[in-house]
Amino acid sequence: MEQINNHPLYRRHNIDSAMSSLWEFYKARFLALFIISFVMSLVIQYASTMVNFKELQTITDPLQMLEAIKGFIGPILLISLINLLFTTILQYYIIYNPLDSENNIVAAALRSLKYFIPYLIILVLLTFAGSIAIILGLLALIIGVFFSLLYLMTLYLFILPILMVEGTNIGNVISRTFSLAHRNFWSNMGWVAVFLIILIVISVIFSAIILIPFSGSFLKTIINPENVSELLDFATNPVFIILSAVMGALTMPLMPIFACILYFNGRAAEEQSQIVTDTSPENDKVRVEDLYAKPRSEEDTEKE
Repeated sequence: MEQINNHPLYRRHNIDSAMSSLWEFYKARFLALFIISFVMSLVIQYASTMVNFKELQTITDPLQMLEAIKGFIGPILLISLINLLFTTILQYYIIYNPLDSENNIVAAALRSLKYFIPYLIILVLLTFAGSIAIILGLLALIIGVFFSLLYLMTLYLFILPILMVEGTNIGNVISRTFSLAHRNFWSNMGWVAVFLIILIVISVIFSAIILIPFSGSFLKTIINPENVSELLDFATNPVFIILSAVMGALTMPLMPIFACILYFNGRAAEEQSQIVTDTSPENDKVRVEDLYAKPRSEEDTEKE
């Protein structure tokens, strides 16, 4: 396998080159990424049908509603674990397939498993720390909450690339995550903010497209609000599941590709800084004795 610095995304970036590299990488490997993401998205969409929130509409007793909500915890947790597993596989594929064609999706699925448990542990720790950050952010009202969420997302994006490239030592991964995220801190935060805005806009547009075949249900609900329960019926419709999987497959690869760009940019900046430090000559450094005039010898005095 080639060295990681031979990866097509490995370079110093600015915001323009980051978005350009993301698009070029996505476009060059679109078919493979789409097929992988479609299968993943289809499984997640189908698993989501296990959670039927329509049952809550028939419950009026708060205690019974609480019990019903507790019953959703298991399916929601399962869906979350499946989603994280697929994210791990896709991230591994995006990092290592360009370096070695033998890292196909089957190999990526098998080789990425060793990163899954450390990834879960780090996410649990990040969730705990994040809940504290969000509570502190509430003290600063809305701006503080948004800043905390953006900061947590920035940290999150670094985790998997570091885990897969630099090893599964949890302590080292956490340390390196903070180190690289805080290098060019405001640039990283700004890039993540721009990326999330773009992703949200794309997701809203795709969601609107998906709902076009089911627009009649919304019109009926507007005319007769008592028919609101019909809105939940299309969630189990095979057409809706397939359309959602297609749209999900189009956007799913974007985040792991962007995570690689963030990580590789931080690594490249770190290595460039190290090269500059190593190649700078010692005599270029200002020494204390350089601040004072050198004593004149007797020979110099006689020559004058």
